[in-house]
Amino acid sequence: MNVREKVRLDRSRHAAPQVFEKLREAIVDLELAPGTVLARADLAERFGISQTPVRDALLRLGEEGLVDIFPQHATVVSRIDVAAARQAHYLRRSIELEVVRTLALDPSAPMLARLRGQVETMAVLAAATGAETYRGFVEADQEFHRQMYEAAGVAGLWDLVRHRSGHVDRLRRLHLPSEGKMHAVLADHRRIVEAIAAGDVPAAQDALRTHLSGTLSQVEEICARYPDFVEPEPPAVPERHRLSGAGRS
Repeated sequence: MNVREKVRLDRSRHAAPQVFEKLREAIVDLELAPGTVLARADLAERFGISQTPVRDALLRLGEEGLVDIFPQHATVVSRIDVAAARQAHYLRRSIELEVVRTLALDPSAPMLARLRGQVETMAVLAAATGAETYRGFVEADQEFHRQMYEAAGVAGLWDLVRHRSGHVDRLRRLHLPSEGKMHAVLADHRRIVEAIAAGDVPAAQDALRTHLSGTLSQVEEICARYPDFVEPEPPAVPERHRLSGAGRS
């Protein structure tokens, strides 16, 4: 992504949310790689707006941990925080286990038709090639999950999950081009849908656990392959060291 390339905004909407959405998408899609400097003046010129909505957009990105803001100095796209990614994964898994349970207890035909249709959209994308294929596949994957939240009557929780998912989504974007990854995701979605259709709650939840754990199970390999993109987790402190430090002033 060229931060100097002109972008037209919708003048009927507030500028700051649009700038936030476009920058967030570029960061999550890794078009703006970790370490990229985001200068307010350059962004204001690019979007054809004042620096105030740019500042507001950057502050929102900072709240999600997607940029590091150094006052009076610079704003830089952050490295991927594995610890934050694990917390986002924990939140999403907890919610979606209940989502698939709810759907499997009442597997309506219209809901199943929508989910199966989305899976077929993903199958078409998985059979194609190119950078745009990855982007389209990711969007279709997210839409599949959003539809499950909507069908379960908790669409608002999808916004909560998305707000916390920037780091884990970037890990998935690094992992997605791995050989066989898209087809594995596609197979997971099919298993989830068919377990819901059968009203099999344990099978639906097991399929979901497998699906969501794929990227984080490979996090060490991803860190080794992309050391400039990922901030590894600090080494765990042995239990005996934590206990020996208790009570010290």
